[in-house]
Amino acid sequence: MAKRKQRDDSFHIHPLVHMWARMRLGPEEQRKKATEAFLIVSTSVTTSAIRVLQDWEFERRIMAHIAAVEGHMKTVEMVDQRILMGGYMVGYVYSTHGQYSMALEWYRRVLAGEEKALGVDHLDTLATVHEMALVFRKQGQYSKGLEWYERALAGSEKALGVDHPDTLATVHEMALIFYMQGHYEKALEWYERVLAGYEKASGVDHPSTLATVHNMASIFKRQGQYGKALEWYERVLAREEKVLGIDHPSTQTTIHNLVNLYEIMEQQEQAQELRLKLHLPLPSSSVSMTTPSTAPGVEITSIEARGVTASDKVARPRAEMDMEGASDEEAVSKRRKLGGE
Repeated sequence: MAKRKQRDDSFHIHPLVHMWARMRLGPEEQRKKATEAFLIVSTSVTTSAIRVLQDWEFERRIMAHIAAVEGHMKTVEMVDQRILMGGYMVGYVYSTHGQYSMALEWYRRVLAGEEKALGVDHLDTLATVHEMALVFRKQGQYSKGLEWYERALAGSEKALGVDHPDTLATVHEMALIFYMQGHYEKALEWYERVLAGYEKASGVDHPSTLATVHNMASIFKRQGQYGKALEWYERVLAREEKVLGIDHPSTQTTIHNLVNLYEIMEQQEQAQELRLKLHLPLPSSSVSMTTPSTAPGVEITSIEARGVTASDKVARPRAEMDMEGASDEEAVSKRRKLGGE
């Protein structure tokens, strides 16, 4: 995995510097200075797969500086490897902060440069394609997301093989889109491929394997196959308790989902036992039984929140953690970009 870059969180460019540059420098010199400033700002972004609150705060501050040089960067040809990397990281910042249109704008510019400088099948090019698919998925443009994931998958299979972790991460994301579209049988088909690959490459206790088992359990629950969902949730819970411990967020999420499933199945004794295990309040006897159609549940439907401690996330409801934060595929893409493992 790429090492976290050292940075100065006090980084600041005074507005008077921008004003001086506009007044004293010619167009070409402005572009040169803007490019230098762009590289400084963009390479200050962390490449760690673990997101902490300080990362978000730092990125919010540097986005103003990115905006200050964007106009100049539009006239700079993006073929130099450093500029491509910088543009990629700017797209990443916009994506993680929910500014998807800006993210896509930068990714498209980077992609055009990579296709020209590196070729359509280069791993850096495919990594950018993958990130564009992720943005479309976050926007709810599932068909477009699938289209771009399919391109990334074809390239990854050709370059790395069908069972490579990077290839499997793309398959996992495609399965997730089918899940979100309600195409459960199709999602299960793709998750089964992912599960077989992860178990072979990483083992049955790897977080990516456990995330896949968890998602398959969620699909069985959505389909009303409660017995099968129970079997798969219990399978993942046993491994999470062994590998991650009872207090890990992924373990606790699985317990929450099991509580909900037991209540749907009207197995109140088992639900109460798990509630006590998590120190959850017991339901009031006056509250009517939750029906399957209205039962609340906490379902992690992506590998994005797996293996992340509570302190690594900006505080928000657990049910919202599945679609935000640094994902496995984002970490994969940044590792490719930086030439690390």
